[in-house]
Amino acid sequence: MVQVDPRPQTGDTVTSVPATGGEARKDTRGKGLSGNSVGLLGSAVIGVSTVAPVYCLTSTLGPTAGEVGLQMPAIFLAGFLPMLLVAFAYRELNKAVPDCGTSFTWTVKAFGPRIGWMCGWGLVIATIIVLSNLAGVATSFFYLLLGELTGSQAVADLDGNKAAHILTCLAFIAVATAISYRGMTATKGVQYALVGLQLAVLAVFVVMAVVKARSGEFAGSLHFSWTWLDPFAVQSFSAFTAGLSLSIFMFWGWDACLTVNEETAGSAKTPGRAALLAMLVLIGSYLLTAIAAQMYSGVGDKGPGLGNPHTADNVFAALADPVMGTALGVLLFVAVLASAAASLQTTFIPVARTVLAMSAYEALPPSFARIHPRFRSPGRATVAAGIATGLFYAVMSLLSENVLIDTIYALGLMICFYYAITAFACAWYFRRDLRTGARDLFFKGVFPVLGGILLTAVFTKTLVDMWNPAYGSGSAVFGVGSVFVIGVGLLVLGFVLMLVMQRRSPAFFRGDVLTRGTPALVVGE
Repeated sequence: MVQVDPRPQTGDTVTSVPATGGEARKDTRGKGLSGNSVGLLGSAVIGVSTVAPVYCLTSTLGPTAGEVGLQMPAIFLAGFLPMLLVAFAYRELNKAVPDCGTSFTWTVKAFGPRIGWMCGWGLVIATIIVLSNLAGVATSFFYLLLGELTGSQAVADLDGNKAAHILTCLAFIAVATAISYRGMTATKGVQYALVGLQLAVLAVFVVMAVVKARSGEFAGSLHFSWTWLDPFAVQSFSAFTAGLSLSIFMFWGWDACLTVNEETAGSAKTPGRAALLAMLVLIGSYLLTAIAAQMYSGVGDKGPGLGNPHTADNVFAALADPVMGTALGVLLFVAVLASAAASLQTTFIPVARTVLAMSAYEALPPSFARIHPRFRSPGRATVAAGIATGLFYAVMSLLSENVLIDTIYALGLMICFYYAITAFACAWYFRRDLRTGARDLFFKGVFPVLGGILLTAVFTKTLVDMWNPAYGSGSAVFGVGSVFVIGVGLLVLGFVLMLVMQRRSPAFFRGDVLTRGTPALVVGE
């Protein structure tokens, strides 16, 4: 087993960390990751890339407009609120314990090994689902783009060939795994280009959509109204919660900034600042794009209207030519492909480093804690995540398209699950600090608890809605919605695996390895 040895080892960077959270921090040693390889900008870029803003927009603008109509920008703001509140929790916890295990490590220290293990499982399984989905989207847009460039419908139709689709998808996963395997230097270089392309294309789209909307070229165009930013104008609470669930999904992934904290210069402060910067870039991009698209297309259910169910799953495919013209419109396809590909690559970061931390603290088999001697990356954990993603997507695709769709719908449950636990863990971990001043009270207590409550409410409402077979693809298992069965089933699977690990690694589950008072395995500043 991997022992948590507080003594410095050869090649370790050791530092003395100031006391925080009411406890004195001892000297700590690293897990072997490459320290000081990412700065503030690089960390923020990783956070934005993991979220995949262009992909999220093209797949979510339509369904959100269909649920809340003209209040779509308001719903994006409403979804931003709980994520911002949780981001404060991540920032404060990272200052005290800058560990690449993030949610797993922090919740173990706050609530004990079992809740912490399940929180880590929630992050891992959510990431595997997202990785498989991103690979599928990248594959679809790859063939769509090739069809556009070659003018061949036969090439575009290759996406509908199950064998070709799965093999191409596995190839994308293999490439993304290989890049992540080579460490943060390779990851960072690729991301600057891909994220820059996404944001540049979005900026061009926004400007051209607003200009054409104001020219009155399209009969369905609308004038901007400040009422679009009023969440209380949503027609019903049911529509509000449905839109909110979609909005929360659009922000998932920003916490990748924190999982590279041991590889970031200024590990105690930089990752938290990068997370907040990434969140601001995302909400700005989402609001501007939503308003521009709404001004140009309106929210009707016909033609290019954002509420049209026939174009809801890929709004940019419908708006590319009308807004940007044939030549520039191809850039939107390129941007969506780049968005999915970039996120596919960076999303390996949180799952690999969470698995690394769980292994280092004996919550998973010790082999996953191995670091590549040259690239200084969690090679075994990265490869394992790639294999799990490929198997998951291939099996789900072969079983049924409905199963794959319903698995993606169940993702929201996992996101709310581990974010909410982490938010509550922050308040509990810092409970002795809450009376020391207004700043600690709000940033370590009030804001995280509010964020946790909001996400718990969404979790509960989603759980209730999932019971209905009409949720998701409309399929059912013994009269119960298949989305509910998959979502709850994945959590139960995690609980079973935890019981297995409890027999294999009793020391961790007794609390002998990682507690509030023990030093975390971190890279020093």
